[in-house]
Amino acid sequence: MFGYSSRMPAATILHADLDAFYASVEQLLDPSLRGKPIAVGGGVVLAASYEAKRFGVTGGMPGRQARVLCPDLRFVPGNFFEYQRLGDEVFEVCRDFTPVVERISIDEAFLDVTGSVHLFGPASDIAATIRRRVQAEIGLPLSIGVARTKHLAKIASQVAKPDGLVVVEPEDEIAFLSPLPVRLIWGVGPVTGERLAAEGITTIGDLAEESPGRLASLLGQAAGPKLASLARNHDPRRVEVERRAGSVSAQSAVGRMRATPELVSATILHLADRVTSRLRGRQRAGRTITARVRFTDLRSVTRSATLAAAVSTTSIVSTVACELVASALADHAHEREVSLLGVAVSGLEMSPVLQLELPLGLEDQHLRPGTPRSADRWSLERSVDAARERFGRDAVGYASVGLSDRRVPDDFRQLAERPL
Repeated sequence: MFGYSSRMPAATILHADLDAFYASVEQLLDPSLRGKPIAVGGGVVLAASYEAKRFGVTGGMPGRQARVLCPDLRFVPGNFFEYQRLGDEVFEVCRDFTPVVERISIDEAFLDVTGSVHLFGPASDIAATIRRRVQAEIGLPLSIGVARTKHLAKIASQVAKPDGLVVVEPEDEIAFLSPLPVRLIWGVGPVTGERLAAEGITTIGDLAEESPGRLASLLGQAAGPKLASLARNHDPRRVEVERRAGSVSAQSAVGRMRATPELVSATILHLADRVTSRLRGRQRAGRTITARVRFTDLRSVTRSATLAAAVSTTSIVSTVACELVASALADHAHEREVSLLGVAVSGLEMSPVLQLELPLGLEDQHLRPGTPRSADRWSLERSVDAARERFGRDAVGYASVGLSDRRVPDDFRQLAERPL
C-alpha cells in the first residue's frame, strides 16, 4: 500500500474483479473441486481455475492441449444460472457502499466511493470491507484495485490478483505504473504487445516515454495516442452509473479454417442469430452492421454498412454481414484462412414493434425491415425467441448452421456478452 498526500484528491475509484470467476463458482458449488485444477468446458476451455493456470491452461485453449499440460485437469459443465445469480449478489454488496457502480461485465465493476468515505471511512477500508463481506456472505474471492482513475484502478486490481487488494495513492502513481509490463494497459493485447516489444517497449514507463506521433505510426492513429495517454496516467473518464451499450456484437473463433463460402455463411448466420435475438429481447434495432474478419496472423479487418432503416431481423443482418465479409476477403485475396469472424449491430434505437412498409420496388427492398417478406421473417423469429425462452436456446435453430459453432455453449456466450 502506498502513502497518502493531502495536497491531491484522494484515491476513491475502485475496480472490483472476481478471480477466475466461472471456475471459482464451480469450486464453491462443489467443495470436492477446491484446490484442484479444473476447467469449465470440454472441447475447449471456457475458464480455468488458478490451480490449472499454473500448468499453463488458459481460456480458449483446446481441451486436448489442456489435458497434455495438466494431466489431472478435471472438466466440468457450466452452471450458467449460478454464474449470473452469484455475480449479481456480489455487486449488490458493492451497492451497499455506493450507488455509483458501473458494471462492465458479469464479474467486474467500477465503483466511485467519493461520496461514501464520510460514512464508511477511507476507500481502502471500504474495499477491504467489501472483500471480507463477499468472502463471508457469498464465498468467492474478489480482487480490488483502488486509485484516482479507472485505468489505474483496473491495473491495480490485476496486480492484486489473486484475492488481494492494492491501493495506489496519488503521489505514488508514476512510481507504481512505470515498472509494470505494458500488457497490463487496457487495450494492449498479444499482437500489440509483441509489436511494442519488438521496438524495445516492454514496460508502461517505456511506453510513456514514446512520442504520441511515433506510437500513432506504430499502432495507428486511434490506438497510439490513446495508449500514450494512459501510460502517462491521463484518464479523465468517470464511473458511469448506467452504461448504455452502443452496439450488440458476437464473434466466433474458428481456429484455422479455409474461408469457404460455406464456412462464412454458416458462421455469420449463427452470429447474426445471436446478435439479433438479443436486440429483439431488448426491443432494439440498429442501422449499422459491421463484420470483422481476423486472419491467421492475428491481423483483423472490418467492414461496415449503414441501412436506410434500423433492423433486428436475422436474415437481413446475415445477408449484409456475409456481403461485408466477402468484400473484406476480396480485398485480401492472398489470405486463404481465417481464425475469427464477428458481427456487430450499432446505431441502436428503440423498436418495440415493426413498422410495415408498402412494397415500392426500391433497390434496397430486400434489406428493409417492414416489407411483407421481412415482416414475416421478423414474426417467425419472434416465435423462435419465445420458444427458446421457454425451452432453452438449443430447442430451435437454423439447420444450415449445424454444429459449426457448438464448441462454446450459447448459454455461456450470452452470459459473457450480456450488457449489464
